[in-house]
Amino acid sequence: MTRTPSTDEWGIDATWLDALDEEHQVAEATIERLREVIGTPPADLEDRAPIVARPGDVLEVDEAEVTLEDGSSRQVDGELPEDFPLGYHWLQAPGGPRRRLIVSPGRCWLPDERAWGWAVQLYATRSRGSWGIGDLADLRAVREMAAGQGAGFVLINPLHAVAPTPQQEASPYLPATRRFRNPVYLRVEEAPGADAVDLDAETGHALSDGELIDRDAVWARKREVLRRVFDAAGRDDPAFPEWWWYQGQKLQDWATWCALADVHGPDWHAWPEELRDPRSGAVGDFVAEHERDVAFHAWLQWALHLQLERATEGMTVIQDLPIGVAGGGADAWTWQDVLAQGASVGAPPDAFNSQGQDWGSPPLVPWQLRAADYEPFVESIRATMAGAGGLRIDHVMGLFRLWWVPAGESAADGAYVRYPAEDLLDIVALESSRAQAVVVGEDLGTVEEGVREAMAEHGILSYRLLWFEEEAPAAWPETAMAAITTHDLPTVAGLWTGADLEEQRERGTGTDEELERGRTSLLEKLPGVRRNARPDTAVKRAHELLAQAPSLLLSATLDDAVGERRRPNMPGTTDRPNWSLPLPVTVEDLPAHPLLQTVARTLAEGLEGS
Repeated sequence: MTRTPSTDEWGIDATWLDALDEEHQVAEATIERLREVIGTPPADLEDRAPIVARPGDVLEVDEAEVTLEDGSSRQVDGELPEDFPLGYHWLQAPGGPRRRLIVSPGRCWLPDERAWGWAVQLYATRSRGSWGIGDLADLRAVREMAAGQGAGFVLINPLHAVAPTPQQEASPYLPATRRFRNPVYLRVEEAPGADAVDLDAETGHALSDGELIDRDAVWARKREVLRRVFDAAGRDDPAFPEWWWYQGQKLQDWATWCALADVHGPDWHAWPEELRDPRSGAVGDFVAEHERDVAFHAWLQWALHLQLERATEGMTVIQDLPIGVAGGGADAWTWQDVLAQGASVGAPPDAFNSQGQDWGSPPLVPWQLRAADYEPFVESIRATMAGAGGLRIDHVMGLFRLWWVPAGESAADGAYVRYPAEDLLDIVALESSRAQAVVVGEDLGTVEEGVREAMAEHGILSYRLLWFEEEAPAAWPETAMAAITTHDLPTVAGLWTGADLEEQRERGTGTDEELERGRTSLLEKLPGVRRNARPDTAVKRAHELLAQAPSLLLSATLDDAVGERRRPNMPGTTDRPNWSLPLPVTVEDLPAHPLLQTVARTLAEGLEGS
């Protein structure tokens, strides 16, 4: 792992620099707490940890036999030949342990041509056919609209699954798993076997009548109908068991966890003790007794697989990878030895949040991740990237270091823990190369020296925002995705009208002085717009500026394109319906929306003129 002079053998940094380059000392008590959480790696870890290399690299082992992924074998003697196949292999040196050998190209796949596209909060993007929430059929419609406008990609919020229980987690960034998707996004009418039962679609459509997205009501309705479909005809297609078998143990574990959560609740820590071990005999007995329930949850993933294929066909859909998972969820249950017990991931105090942030996800223990042959990371990257041609890594700085907050402490009382960044970046590059998927790293906020340089070396695009950058878009880097805002920041219309400022005041996210100063600094990013101009004029101007960026990808939000004044999420609020605000325009009406047409035309013309 990358170390600084202040990094100890546990990977904990004793000091850290804030956004103003001021150094802070970590309390000794925090360091001691985190050392206990991390634990001490075995003495022979370096002898059996995976080797991550590139063709042509010199290895730290002499002559050894490598069993390749395809079952064939090759001899290597101190150096990997330039023609050595990429992939996940096994190396056996005489007298030594068998070790995983991961051979990476070192750089992510990148498209040949520049493109613009839409950033979409899928849950908010409802059509007249939706059951209260945007779904994969709606994504298909947006993709078709985008293709007709000349767009080259769609960027979507994380679609990862949450617990299947009644109280649905609203945040897409706190899933139960990063390997499987949320069945709330299924279009019920298109599920396999749906024509065999009375769906009562009108009752489903009525769920869209509310002003907010009611995930609990939507999931309750969809689940009840989907279970009837499954019981009547859904599992009859012979393609389903074949697909299930191909997914292997990881899908079995997910479906088992879901069935257990249905009975015992969404936090595995609260289950009967004998069920907390995924490999226990009690879990095996439960599966045998609840075979149809387990199969139902696996079948939901098959239906999602089929619908996602249709939704993304013919266009790059960049999927979002959250920084972590819920501590009581399926991945935490499956990988409980690799995830830290007694700490969570967050961020130190900064200009945007003076108290720091605690995101609630347990971090991966670096040495345990290596001891697990990086498999939890590999599976998460691969599953999120699968079938759609793109990946956005939330808080990409977490591949280098993460802010760990000891349980029970404030977010300000944490410390940075280092990760084996070079290995993780090479794994991302290998998965990107195999999937022909572009990778964007969300490098916003406090970014330490060397991170963006390492991203560039590995072909990972930076993420540049009009609201954040000091330079005009024309000066932004080519190896980037350029955008105006994100789900956590004001929309253009919200900023311009003052509606976002007013809501921040109501929610108490800062003092009046802080909020006014923040709004003023963002308004300065929109030169050449009269202060009495209409919001649509400000939106158009913002995208004219964005179109000047030479970046490989230009991204505009649907929220901005329809003049929405509310941001999807306002960090630091607990009484706001975050992640539950529908777009004010239905999917069917998007293509003819005048402002959306203007934004699309502005970005398309910007690319043509570059």
